[in-house]
Amino acid sequence: MTGYGASRYDEGGMKIFAEVKTLNSKFFDALIKMPKELSEHELGVKSYIGDILQRGKINLTLEYENGGSAEAKVINEEVFLKYYNNLKELAGKTNDQTAPLFDLALQFPEVTLLSEHQPTNEEWTAILSVIKKAIAACDDHRTNEGTGLFAVLSENIKVIGDKLNAVNEADPQRVEGIKNRIKNNLREHLGEEKIDQNRFEQEIIFFLEKLDINEEKVRLESHLKYFIEVLESPESQGKKLGFITQEIGREINTIGSKANNAVIQHLVVEMKEELEKIREQLLNIL
Repeated sequence: MTGYGASRYDEGGMKIFAEVKTLNSKFFDALIKMPKELSEHELGVKSYIGDILQRGKINLTLEYENGGSAEAKVINEEVFLKYYNNLKELAGKTNDQTAPLFDLALQFPEVTLLSEHQPTNEEWTAILSVIKKAIAACDDHRTNEGTGLFAVLSENIKVIGDKLNAVNEADPQRVEGIKNRIKNNLREHLGEEKIDQNRFEQEIIFFLEKLDINEEKVRLESHLKYFIEVLESPESQGKKLGFITQEIGREINTIGSKANNAVIQHLVVEMKEELEKIREQLLNIL
């Protein structure tokens, strides 16, 4: 969601500059700064930004000047009369009837104001065009950032997949190791002659069922494939990728808790490390 775009127009005395900056956010949050005379268009601009940029903390700054338009002067009558009457009173006290009181009062602050120039339809069309170009430039910037992010996330998923393959390779040895460890413990405490082989096999099967991780491995592999499918989608899928990441984490945690094997638990730690990198990057995806 991080991006930047700007556009400028300078022709016929009219100067327009639009700048758009975006940061990560779970929601659409747009802050628009534009001249007061353009405020009636703010909601329309905000709606357009939402349609294009969709999500993120967005700041649009618009600067507009039109030196070619005549600006009417407006007299603040209340302020003028206050200054004029004060000057008239002072002139009476000093017995000075020569000072041009009217002209003097006009020169005081806030007496003469410039009326706000309301842009014509043609001028607003030019302004809107600059705004759209800035938004488009920001969107292009985010697209380019997304291309790099795609490669990073794909590599993270690949690393988790490689660790899962290593878990698959270590799992048979884990099961055999558990069997041998239980059998050796029984021999040590009971002796070979007191071990009921049939009962032993039943107990081993029951115990290994509790430690079986085959379902978790299958689901994890499925989640990894689905993550890549969604990542390759042309639509904005940031939230869905977040949900898939949660499921990936759930399967990795379960494998770690049931593994009862140092090699697999080390692999689980490495998978969690990659998953944390994915979570951080997902904050910047629409």
